[in-house]
Amino acid sequence: MHGARSDGETGLLVASLVAGPLENNVYLAGCPDTRRALLIDPAADPGRILEMAAGWSVEAILLTHGHHDHLGAAAELRHALGVPLRLHPADLTSAGLRHTLPLQDGEPIRWGNRVLEVRHTPGHTPGSVCFLAEGTLFSGDTLFPGGPGATDGAAAFRVVMASLRARLFTLPDETAVLPGHGPATTIGAERPALDEWERRGW
Repeated sequence: MHGARSDGETGLLVASLVAGPLENNVYLAGCPDTRRALLIDPAADPGRILEMAAGWSVEAILLTHGHHDHLGAAAELRHALGVPLRLHPADLTSAGLRHTLPLQDGEPIRWGNRVLEVRHTPGHTPGSVCFLAEGTLFSGDTLFPGGPGATDGAAAFRVVMASLRARLFTLPDETAVLPGHGPATTIGAERPALDEWERRGW
């Protein structure tokens, strides 16, 4: 485990590790008062992920999008933990996963005493989503320190920029951003560069 953060004594607890050749961040979002948790983007190394989740009752595995570097351990962990695997339907075909339940924009996912909101943020992929829970945003490859994730062309870049403006940069500056790769940031730290990203283009 390379990091853990808590939003208070009984608030959201986030643990993470880095897995796979592209150094993906794998997150566990925990409710400390009930010991229930969600796993987000299980990229690889299922044994290490199970160690991170030891002592927690995992209720679901959530995927921010369907790229294979984010879901390499998903099917194995779904079977090992006996929990639902969830992905936005727009990425279902590209992900090549079976037995997957859909994520819907605006859907609240409740676990323990916590609630997480699904925000559809297309652009990096058609089905990219972010998860917002108690001032923490799990941004997948939609937002990194320094800009959005890669897109397939200028049209997809325009889509991801629209997603950033409408779905993410309406959040408070203090919102923590935990991306799919690399270090964390905040909405406030990235906000001043938004117009520059737009001018820079694809």
